[in-house]
Amino acid sequence: MLDLQTISDRLEIESVLVTYVNAIDARDFDALDAVFTPDAHIDYTAMGGIEGSYDKVKPWLAQVLPNFPAYCHMIGNISIQVDGDTARARCVCFNPMTVELAGGVRQTMFLGLWYVDELVRTAQGWRISRRSEEKCFDHNVPEALNTGAS
Repeated sequence: MLDLQTISDRLEIESVLVTYVNAIDARDFDALDAVFTPDAHIDYTAMGGIEGSYDKVKPWLAQVLPNFPAYCHMIGNISIQVDGDTARARCVCFNPMTVELAGGVRQTMFLGLWYVDELVRTAQGWRISRRSEEKCFDHNVPEALNTGAS
């Protein structure tokens, strides 16, 4: 049976995960400051992105994601293990993204991945200190974007 603190921690962590996808989908990259610790390490290489510190990845997201006319991130199957002031979380993400091809043609690709996170309790609440992605699948990725990691 879970105690009230563990239930509260899990709900707060789930809220951080949801805040992340909502910030990305709203293109509100400053909202990510409430998701990550300032010294967080982020690895998006499994899906063709970059790896580095939060201060490197945040501006990269703001530069790259506006190149996609439409996208959304839906998370689920959230697993959270709390251990005092640290936690681990894993959730699946389904991410359709529209790309604009030559001649104004649009194509939607479908990406499936797992977010794997380490979190810490801070004075401002739970924050992700380490995030990586595990690729599950991709479908309909334009050749120009395909990194060969399928």
